[in-house]
Amino acid sequence: MDRHLQKPENLSLSSSLPIQDSPPPPIMGGLNNDSSSSFSDKSAKIFVAGHRGLVGSAIVRKLISLGFTNLVLRTHSELDLTRQSDVEYFFSAERPVYVILAAAKVGGIHANNTYPAEFISVNLQIQTNVIDSSFRFGVKKLLFLGSSCIYPKFAPQPIPESALLTAPLEPTNEWYAIAKIAGIKMCQAYRIQYNFNAISGMPTNLYGPHDNFHPENSHVLPALMRRFHEAKTNKAKEVVVWGTGSPLREFLHVDDLADAVVFMIKNYSGLEHLNVGSGKEVTIKELAELVKEVVGFEGDLVWDSLKPDGTPRKLMDSSKLAALGWQPKVELKDGLVDTYKWYLENVTQ
Repeated sequence: MDRHLQKPENLSLSSSLPIQDSPPPPIMGGLNNDSSSSFSDKSAKIFVAGHRGLVGSAIVRKLISLGFTNLVLRTHSELDLTRQSDVEYFFSAERPVYVILAAAKVGGIHANNTYPAEFISVNLQIQTNVIDSSFRFGVKKLLFLGSSCIYPKFAPQPIPESALLTAPLEPTNEWYAIAKIAGIKMCQAYRIQYNFNAISGMPTNLYGPHDNFHPENSHVLPALMRRFHEAKTNKAKEVVVWGTGSPLREFLHVDDLADAVVFMIKNYSGLEHLNVGSGKEVTIKELAELVKEVVGFEGDLVWDSLKPDGTPRKLMDSSKLAALGWQPKVELKDGLVDTYKWYLENVTQ
């Protein structure tokens, strides 16, 4: 597996890359291209941007399990995707055939409110550099991954792809959301103007190995898992959770997303972005009870109904992807068992 970029001694990664004044001839995209057949070539060079994160690590595991042998992976210290010259040099030297863009600056509500400039600027820089260089240096197909936060705060339920840009966003993460919307539109613009085969997938709430279990800024599922584990370890009598537990949420194991990524690269080359969800809802109360069972916490679960519940329902309409033939495989409880096993082996050590 290719991990280290070999470069001439007299050329640094931060130096300006000599490239043509105009981009190379467009890579023809669309449904009639040969990307699906060439993706069966296990030696095809694939750049997974963001391979250490929750999503990127799952994609790497999936590709390796399928027998792909030529994955190009770079840590942030090896390749800063916000630096245009570095990204251009990387693409000119490596010439990947496929690009999966899973790299992003992410965080919870507190982080979005505290660092709004970073959330919009860093994500815009990453997307612009990777998408543009992918086109200019002959990438056959690019898949850009976003988030369900691109949709309006009060979007219809389940949320269809057509809900994009129909109403105001949730203010607490609009900086990140606007950057992701720009990524979708950039993929569409390059397809319209250059016939570049760039597609976008928008996953629902994800969980699994390599999730963020930080006690202050993790999402609801890993936060519950950590709290129940610590309560079990400390022999606490109860765990208090905010709200009534009535809101409905959708969760997708990250291995299912990785499977969907491979499926989309093989089977989809449309202009519109596609939702990627499980299609199954669970109340926060049901989720908490299930996590409690998986962790083995035997104390009481107490709901603080004076605290806010948040949005009553958030479910994505993934029927378009389903119509193409893709379905998730990991049941929620099985996914929680898998995630807790990873947590015990990697976070609690």
